[in-house]
Amino acid sequence: MNVIALKMLVGDRAKYVGIIVGLTFATLLMTQQAAIFVGLMARTFGFITDTGLPDIWVMDAKVQFIDDVKPMQDTQLLRVRSVEGVEWAVPLYKGLLKARLDNGSFQTCNVVGLDDATLIGGPPAMVQGRLEDLRRSQGVIVDEVGASDKLARPPRQPGQAPETLKIGDTLELNDNRAVVVGICRVSRTFQSQPVVYTTYTRATSFAPRERKLLSFVLVKAKPGEDLRRLCQSISRQTGLAAYTQREFSALTVGYFLESTGIPINFGIVVALGFVIGTVIAGQTFYNFTLDNLRYFGTMKAMGATDSVLLRMILLQSLTVGMIGYGLGLGVTALVGKLPGEGELAFLLPWQLPVLSALAILLICVASALISIRKVLRMEPAIVFKA
Repeated sequence: MNVIALKMLVGDRAKYVGIIVGLTFATLLMTQQAAIFVGLMARTFGFITDTGLPDIWVMDAKVQFIDDVKPMQDTQLLRVRSVEGVEWAVPLYKGLLKARLDNGSFQTCNVVGLDDATLIGGPPAMVQGRLEDLRRSQGVIVDEVGASDKLARPPRQPGQAPETLKIGDTLELNDNRAVVVGICRVSRTFQSQPVVYTTYTRATSFAPRERKLLSFVLVKAKPGEDLRRLCQSISRQTGLAAYTQREFSALTVGYFLESTGIPINFGIVVALGFVIGTVIAGQTFYNFTLDNLRYFGTMKAMGATDSVLLRMILLQSLTVGMIGYGLGLGVTALVGKLPGEGELAFLLPWQLPVLSALAILLICVASALISIRKVLRMEPAIVFKA
């Protein structure tokens, strides 16, 4: 009976292909949009994960996410260092500064200032040069995407590609000369702006003069110290906010989930994909069942039980569901790679394919249940009527 069910399914090529296309499109829409949403959320805390050495981030109590920088006085660094359980604490500057390009245009850059002595908080991977080269006069390190894209030098001749920044080239940051001493690889951020690393002293000299310039204090706990308890001690003694890396990442993601329209927009698209898949697959599969009603009636007249007919329809529905799901997931992975690495915020953890599979399974079961009602209520004698 299973073989007969599959032959019936493949026999009607138009409806067979139509159901698969509908389920493929539904899988693509649900999985791809969810993957882009997850990728965007991962980018919001990419800078935090890149700065992996510190255990705790200390900041102004009003900070809501990583880019919501509220500068503090430099004396706060000494107060944090005095807390029991802190092995070391270093300053970190993070701010937006304008870089003037050779063609006269301006590009906003995310400038990160590292502790002059230790350079803690530097990029996770160097492509060219060394991190220690930041100690050279006017030295900066630029991320490779920014160096080849937004900070690239204009082409020497019309029609040629822009020239990627290389070691030895110069930048003008807030009317200050900076020399590129290295190229690094970092995680893409939510704002996708070029990232420029330099020393803390140099970054604060590049920045507009303000009374408060300390963005964050990076803390390493002593071995065996409870991080949550240390965060509470720092907050109690300094009045500042202290979060572990995981907590600060969660705080950042929570802000974007609660304070922006991103979840609603992507949620509507994912829900639309589910509805489209349900309508197309359900309607097409129902019409397929109606067209084959006489065959089901014949089998019922020959003694096939309702459970056998139900199993046949479920097999047909799950077959097209697996094919559509596989094609949709494959197209999703392909689309995620087409724009090139880093251009599209695309992240496909294993949970998304599982959730998509459950959604497609629900669509297939619903379509089968809608169709089986007509078959179960059918009288076998209908096949003998003129």
